Amino acid sequence: SIRLSPPARSLFDQPLAIAVQGLGPRQQVTLRTSLRDETGELFQASARYQAGDDGELDLARCPALPGGSFSGLEPMGLLWALQPQKPFWRLVKRDVQSPFLLQLEVFEGHGERHGRLLAQAQHERAFLRDGVRRVPVREGRIRATLF
Repeated sequence: SIRLSPPARSLFDQPLAIAVQGLGPRQQVTLRTSLRDETGELFQASARYQAGDDGELDLARCPALPGGSFSGLEPMGLLWALQPQKPFWRLVKRDVQSPFLLQLEVFEGHGERHGRLLAQAQHERAFLRDGVRRVPVREGRIRATLF
């Protein structure tokens, strides 16, 4: 299973702790994140890991192995390494009132073709805290947005 902290929703600039529980001792897995921007374009990142002797994988303590989107100890690597499937596309947020929906998946093994899906989770990355309103301002020649 995938354990996220915060569990279901976080602000876009807030750290997200990712851990996987229930793996075999020193089991090799590939983690993949993906999200779609507002135009539907797919962004993905993946990293190869090896679980600890206890079958747990905590991205804050386990370095990513070479062969994925990044390597080394990068607890947030699966988020900052997201790349578009379409060349030269950028991840841009136009409507800050709706969150990005992040998909996380854990696959068995390290091959180019992913092995069996072991676990998956979804997480919302929001741009506004609960209770914050977006108010357009139009006064004479002034155009602004008040949050």
